[in-house]
Amino acid sequence: MGKAIQFKFFWLISGIIFFQLSGVFASSDTTKTETIKTGWTFGALPAIAYNSDEGFRYGALANFYFYGDGTTYPDYLHSLYFEWSRTTKGNGLNNFFYDSEYLIPNTRTTFDLMYLTEQALDFYGFNGYEAPYNLAFEDPDDMGYISRLYYRHDRKLLRVTADFQRKISNEWKWLGGAGFFGVQTGPVDVDQLNEDLDPEDEDFLPAASIYNDYVDAGIIPEDLDEGGNTTFLKGGIMHDTRDELANPMSGMWTEGFLMVAPSFMGTGNYGYVQAVFIHRHYFTLVKDRLSLANRLGYQGKVAGNMPFYMFPFIYNSYKTNDGFGGSKTVRGIRRNRIQGEGIAYGNFELRYKALKFILANQNFYISTSAFADFAMVTQKYDIDYGNVPAALNVKPDNDRPHWGTGVGLHIVMNRNFVVAVNYGMALDEQDGDSGLYIGLNFLY
Repeated sequence: MGKAIQFKFFWLISGIIFFQLSGVFASSDTTKTETIKTGWTFGALPAIAYNSDEGFRYGALANFYFYGDGTTYPDYLHSLYFEWSRTTKGNGLNNFFYDSEYLIPNTRTTFDLMYLTEQALDFYGFNGYEAPYNLAFEDPDDMGYISRLYYRHDRKLLRVTADFQRKISNEWKWLGGAGFFGVQTGPVDVDQLNEDLDPEDEDFLPAASIYNDYVDAGIIPEDLDEGGNTTFLKGGIMHDTRDELANPMSGMWTEGFLMVAPSFMGTGNYGYVQAVFIHRHYFTLVKDRLSLANRLGYQGKVAGNMPFYMFPFIYNSYKTNDGFGGSKTVRGIRRNRIQGEGIAYGNFELRYKALKFILANQNFYISTSAFADFAMVTQKYDIDYGNVPAALNVKPDNDRPHWGTGVGLHIVMNRNFVVAVNYGMALDEQDGDSGLYIGLNFLY
């Protein structure tokens, strides 16, 4: 964020509101160790944050779980997740996510509908360290200052995906799905952010940005400078031996699939095939207390012409996440720091269930963690360096791993509703400094 101030409120955790629907909606049977959940339960919490360039973020999120008669607990029959949030300067998130292995018998069905508007999304160029990050450009107190929002751009995203997994045997599944991404991109609307500000005001923002520089240099082609649409189909196979879904103590979860995005189902002559491979492995070190969780992944273009606006997504069989760098991949480095046509990444995390208790007839445990994450570009976005101005300092080079490390805290209700707090630090100043992330669920 450069010098932009970002506050995440730790009291959010202590202010979590957990609701238990009773009577007609839910009941429970008590065992010696924990309550077996039946019927409907849900957890909810406010979405609160502050950023000096975006304003206050306010809203709410909730996750509903249906356990039926409890025979599948801790696995749920249906999960429905809702999130609505806004900022005082116009950013917005609207998300519905559904997950069930019982809507279609023997088939896991997930559906994701999201509309996201971001006035100042991180953008640092392509191919990792090939595009240097210069903190001075964002620092108003530095002689090299350009703009606090130099490394930002505007994006609006409509994302609709449906994914299906069906058992071949107890441990093997085939998977298939489809998705639509409608992406609008452009420079930050500084006129809106400068509203009511005098040009002499120290908070007044210049219009200069790396996004404009990349368009002017032809690195971002003219036919894509406002974004576009991409529709894809995917299919593959999965091997899953996890002992539970939210925080496994043992087992593996490996998947590989192809994504095919035909040009006639998108914008312009941008059709491509992409391969995705992810392996997750969970080890019990101390029974029901300490575990080691690892994830190794790769996604890369196999053929075709891939639009740049599809780079900042991490794909899996369950849900698409946004950004190589940041809360979902390499915690501690800047979001979207790593962009290219092929990315390799990994995460290593020790998880310790420090405290277990029952409160208000709900099963809780608190888990702490220590982690190390990395990612790097393995397949570069093709750039004609002969047309790139020297002032951009973009030079052909091979990327190397971008590392982040840190600690985490998770509060877990009924083994599924997980409030996560992670703090990560970048190990190279080219990737930023640190990041604090408050959200839901373990990373993998």
